[in-house]
Amino acid sequence: MQVSKFGGASVKNAEAVKNLLEIVNHLDKSQVIVVSAMGKMTNAFETLIQYYFSGEKEECKAQLKFIKEFHNNIILDLFGDLQHPMLSAFWECVRQLEVKLEQLPSMHFDYEYDQVVSFGEIFSTHIISAFLNTSGVNNKWVDVRHVLKTDDLYRDANVDWLMTEELMERTFSFTETSLYLTQGFLGGTFSNISTTLGREGSDYTAAIIGYVLNAERVTVWKDVPGILNADPRIFPDAQKIDSLSYAETIELSYYGAQVIHPKTLKPLQNKQIPLYVKSFLDRELPGTVIRQESPKIPVPVFILKKDQVLLTLSPRDFSFITEENLSRILALFSQNHVRINLLQTSALNFTVCVDRKDSFVKMVEQLKEFYSVRYNDQVELLTIRHYNQEVIDEKLKDRVVIDSQVTRKNARFVLQSS
Repeated sequence: MQVSKFGGASVKNAEAVKNLLEIVNHLDKSQVIVVSAMGKMTNAFETLIQYYFSGEKEECKAQLKFIKEFHNNIILDLFGDLQHPMLSAFWECVRQLEVKLEQLPSMHFDYEYDQVVSFGEIFSTHIISAFLNTSGVNNKWVDVRHVLKTDDLYRDANVDWLMTEELMERTFSFTETSLYLTQGFLGGTFSNISTTLGREGSDYTAAIIGYVLNAERVTVWKDVPGILNADPRIFPDAQKIDSLSYAETIELSYYGAQVIHPKTLKPLQNKQIPLYVKSFLDRELPGTVIRQESPKIPVPVFILKKDQVLLTLSPRDFSFITEENLSRILALFSQNHVRINLLQTSALNFTVCVDRKDSFVKMVEQLKEFYSVRYNDQVELLTIRHYNQEVIDEKLKDRVVIDSQVTRKNARFVLQSS
């Protein structure tokens, strides 16, 4: 069997859903299809939960109306009738959301987030499952919250692997059908309370299912021809990489490349299940395959992280940067959820490049209690992996370099924003 995952861009409108139908028609038998919320609906549901949680009733009603109209338009394009008999399960879920939003929220935002935002995936999969069935592609809709069991760490839930394996093996038996359709991003507690799996949760869902069911392969369908060596919006000469190892992909992700999140790769790596990244715009293209072993990447990889801050700390008493100082500094970064993208230390200085985010200002004030703090904002971090001097010279032309760090495989430069 195989697992295919379709993200929001691949189901953003009726034409995209029809394209998904064409892809599914050409897939091998015995498939589990994992689908995200449609288009930018996760963002729309995030706006809805903000209004709901803060008690802005009129704004909440207006946002719910927007969400319903978005899905209604897709339904009309696909079925020609909002009350098509195959859509009864969808409308029941709409009523469940309406009832939820009439209740007072709890004091726990992350809990409420998971209960509301999860409807994005539930809506999309009900619509798509019904459309496939009416188009002659018989499938069984599965509520992933009943088979992917997690703890109650809302918005970043941890998988209970033993319970999940037992439930998935029983549910995805392929005795009733050769095609199952389910949701990405979601899980459920033992009490069947909705949870979400955090960043890249839909890819992770596909990997979990692939791992449990011993899939031959997992395919992630995107709007690019595969994994590229750079963001084509920044580097117009970006090239597709045909093959990557799990280890190399994890390295690229660590440095900020928008590839596949390491948590998605780990279960696949454990069973050496290949992961394919393919284009839903042209299913015939070979895409990129990620597997245990892979040839060396033939081109350098460029990763540019914008909106960075270069922060330098020095002890106020001119003492050395000791293990005690490092421990205190890193604890503050962790407590404020500020990710360190580059780190350098000397006897008297501790320098990091970090993402600029709301908690950064609060963290700086905390650091000032113990350290002298200097920082440059409006900087960018360029990582060149598998570099050579010619490539470095080309990419740094006309750029102001503030700091740098070079190792055998990586050359990293903090640049003044262009």
